Amino acid sequence: MGFSVTGSHVIIFIASIIAAGTVSGVFVAITYNITDSLTDRSDRLQEQLDTEFAIINDNERIPTSNGRYLFYIKNTGGDTLITTNQTFQILMDGDIVSTADYTFNPSKISSGEVSTLQVSISLTSGDHTLRVIGPQAVEEEFTFTI
Repeated sequence: MGFSVTGSHVIIFIASIIAAGTVSGVFVAITYNITDSLTDRSDRLQEQLDTEFAIINDNERIPTSNGRYLFYIKNTGGDTLITTNQTFQILMDGDIVSTADYTFNPSKISSGEVSTLQVSISLTSGDHTLRVIGPQAVEEEFTFTI
């Protein structure tokens, strides 16, 4: 004798429970991955906010000292910034400035403090653009006139 209608319903019910359990397991895994990704992204964003800086020169009057142009970098983030040739990259008018051609003084600044960037390159009269790229790929662009 075959299965009755009740037996068929029980098999379909068990299959439905197994399918629902599988789908819910997939949703739990996806939700965990999304949560983990959002946590990582918010941590990176917080690190970027903590490493913010600004170039605070007057763009019409760039001071010089011993043939070097002086730019003032202010730490506007929450963490201490290490201002060295290894942690910052400098571009002048789109060209990379060699690490031998710029220095910072001091090389470590707390939030609110200022470091002097000394750049040893020759510039013609006119408009120029300085791009300073720091830790966490935080960058600041400054247009000035010589």
